[in-house]
Amino acid sequence: MSKGTAASVQVRKEAYLKVKKLYTAISKDRWMYMMLVPGLFYFLIFKYLPIGGLAIAFQNYQPFLGFAESKWVGFHHFNRFFSESDFWLLLKNTTVIGVSNIVFFFPLPIIFALMLNEVKCVVFKRFVQTVTYLPHFMSWVVVVSISYILFTTEGGVVNDVIASIWGQKLNILASPDWFLPLYIGQVIWKECGWGTIIFLAALTSIDPEQYEAARIDGAKRLQQLWYITLPMLRSTIVILLILRLGSFFETGFEHIYNMQNALNRNVSEVFDTYVYMVGITQGSLSYSTAVGMFTSIVGLVLVYISNRISKKLGEEGIF
Repeated sequence: MSKGTAASVQVRKEAYLKVKKLYTAISKDRWMYMMLVPGLFYFLIFKYLPIGGLAIAFQNYQPFLGFAESKWVGFHHFNRFFSESDFWLLLKNTTVIGVSNIVFFFPLPIIFALMLNEVKCVVFKRFVQTVTYLPHFMSWVVVVSISYILFTTEGGVVNDVIASIWGQKLNILASPDWFLPLYIGQVIWKECGWGTIIFLAALTSIDPEQYEAARIDGAKRLQQLWYITLPMLRSTIVILLILRLGSFFETGFEHIYNMQNALNRNVSEVFDTYVYMVGITQGSLSYSTAVGMFTSIVGLVLVYISNRISKKLGEEGIF
């Protein structure tokens, strides 16, 4: 047998052994892989297949002509969007809301998880967890409706209290100045408790012996928090922050759309609501797709940049 033939046989043998090893590993945990199938189908159908529809952002898409026969217009819709006067308003409003979400909302689940971790009474701890988790399962329609009932000038409980103190009511629901505080308050009330789940799970992975050693060395509670707890949570915080930046421009269509009215539109009009307005109500499918694609690209760029920065600072990142 020649050396070439022997080498070829050896390569085929190694490939066969690798395939056999992979098959054995999959067969051993086949039921675990079966549990992945629904999730894989979900991402395939609702996340990956729609990517092909982004092609209409470069077309003058007409539904009755379809993808194949619609006229290609290149970057016309992007140029139109960037030249619109609404672009800078949308960019400003979306950026303000995105930054506010990171500054005011993102740290709260961390702080809340640290506070819950210090509670020694298990019954009280579980009660607080349950109460704070429940709003997550409410739709934004319900949350905004509750806010309307509380803050409306026509019999709202909060406005009645304000009127009894200051002698006049505040039109909080229609005031542009109150839109952002009301928006952030609703996000905190609905999602803060749910956001603590990952941090509480990360806290359980910290070795208790580290705290015992710190106490022996005379470390107080705040010192243990600063030198043990937060460093152990740092990687989790960084990863979640990177993922949060990926959805920086996704401010929540349903939430803002239900809060929006004619009086606060100049501060509440964001990319999500704009896509709905021009795409669904006006029928500009290609133009709205271009706008949505722009926000997705910005999110991707933010994830890439933040991931590179985290690696430069010695963190693992997400890829």
